[in-house]
Amino acid sequence: MPAKDPITTSVSYDEGVAVLSVTGEIDLATVPAFEAAIADALTQRPTALIVDLSAVDFLASAGLQALVATHENVNGTARFAVVADGPATSRPIELTGLNQILSLHSSLSDAKAAVTGDPPS
Repeated sequence: MPAKDPITTSVSYDEGVAVLSVTGEIDLATVPAFEAAIADALTQRPTALIVDLSAVDFLASAGLQALVATHENVNGTARFAVVADGPATSRPIELTGLNQILSLHSSLSDAKAAVTGDPPS
């Protein structure tokens, strides 16, 4: 059985907002890389962090825990939003009630508008 591809991550910065884009599956095996990418994105001390999960195929409880931990870590120092638009990502967040805690958005432009206070472009 071939090993699953690890997740890929990339970070971009736009006017103090860090956008962490993630592709692949976030599970117990890949969550250390996910957490490391989050920590790396926060080294620039952005005013906001957006985690874009729109290209994630599977979001396990370990990934949900990492999102909650990030929310708690940045609370008070930076705004935090999550982009999740597919059943693989938005459904587990909603089923666990984390959409009550996390700022959940269906598109990157909506998330940017939420963290910057600007209307979506």
